[in-house]
Amino acid sequence: MTPGALAPVHVAHADAWEAEGRLRERDGGGALEVRGLRLMASGLKHAQWNSGDVTAPDADIDAARAFYRTRGADWGVRVPVAMPWRHGRRLLTLDLMALAPEDFTAAAAPPWIATRAATTADLDAIVAIDAAAFEADPSDERPWIAPHLGADTITTALATLDGQPAGTGYAIRTDGRGGPALYVAGVAVAPHARRRGVGAALSSWLVERGLASGAELVHLHADNDDAARVYARLGFVRAPGLDVYVDL
Repeated sequence: MTPGALAPVHVAHADAWEAEGRLRERDGGGALEVRGLRLMASGLKHAQWNSGDVTAPDADIDAARAFYRTRGADWGVRVPVAMPWRHGRRLLTLDLMALAPEDFTAAAAPPWIATRAATTADLDAIVAIDAAAFEADPSDERPWIAPHLGADTITTALATLDGQPAGTGYAIRTDGRGGPALYVAGVAVAPHARRRGVGAALSSWLVERGLASGAELVHLHADNDDAARVYARLGFVRAPGLDVYVDL
């Protein structure tokens, strides 16, 4: 693959973020494609919820600026590692991982962990776990999480430890340019439940459901080396990453 070129995982990643934008159109979000960019907005202000996936170095940054300016949103872009790019400030690199169906190794959940599909009645518990795990403000996390619950193509998992809410995560099923794919994200374990197998159990549960629905590629990004080791045990391998740029 040419350095900086789009890998299948990059295309599927953009599909998932486009799905997020489409989901939130009635709340001021949306999605738009311009030269060299696939843009999405969430209806929220913070840059972490508004982003574009760069598909070519000659991307129309002015069109992206206009798209986000009309929504009053901060934003950033994801650029395939090694693709020439001259706009903004590089913030970090997303450590992407991918899984083919034949490589999946399910995690056996211990008897003290149970995982199920969350409903709108679980919103408070999910927000509390997410905010504690990521050291975030619950009032910021709630409007991002809430639209996932009940969405046709998104499954949110709630894991319990000894009957108490302990972990959450979600998966977006797409059938876009990247083909049948599943994006696993937002995997969060409450601080008191860490190192008990919760993250592996709920991630495995999400992957199993996604593969059963016909996904031919499962992808995610690992927040740290510990998370990467958990995903590696499920069969994920590292894929070409994405550099995140802000201040564009």
